[in-house]
Amino acid sequence: MAISLAKGQTIDLTKNDTGSDLRTVRLGLGWDVKVVEKKTLFGGTKQVQRNIDLDASALLIGEGRVLDIVFFGQLRSKDGSVQHTGDNLTGAGDGDDESIVVNLSALAPSVEHVVFTVNSYSGDSFAEIDNAYVRAVNADAGDAELARFGLSESGPHTALVMARVSRSATGWKFTAIGTPGHAKTAHQLAPLALGAI
Repeated sequence: MAISLAKGQTIDLTKNDTGSDLRTVRLGLGWDVKVVEKKTLFGGTKQVQRNIDLDASALLIGEGRVLDIVFFGQLRSKDGSVQHTGDNLTGAGDGDDESIVVNLSALAPSVEHVVFTVNSYSGDSFAEIDNAYVRAVNADAGDAELARFGLSESGPHTALVMARVSRSATGWKFTAIGTPGHAKTAHQLAPLALGAI
């Protein structure tokens, strides 16, 4: 059963519902664009919804530095353990708009954390975004949802450090972060991601 997390909460991902070790976790990002009313030429109004391109990224961190970044321009980590499934330019449709798959057992021992970020490449603010969330699912068990974190913080920021998966003595933990920032790329978010460890 999935757990709805609040900012700062951590859950243990070591065991899934079947009691076996979790090997592959997928982080799904979803969002909608707010519908606004615009005046028409003849004094009426119409509802308008713009396309906003949000980009999910994963920063692989170890020894206090960013070791690798997976984003729309590099869909796979250098070691192949983390894969971005592709860029969604609009946020249209139901369900996850972008996903990043992490093979926990294949991550290099030097990787202590995988930090997940989202940024607006076009520079649009989160004041224009509705229903944004990040969720962790068990990719080996039919995408059974493990945890969900609502990214409801609206405002002038153009990016968020969403969550992180961290190596611990007993396995892997998932932490909801939700730290806002200003960036158009994952590379620009590296200092904020490091600060979220």
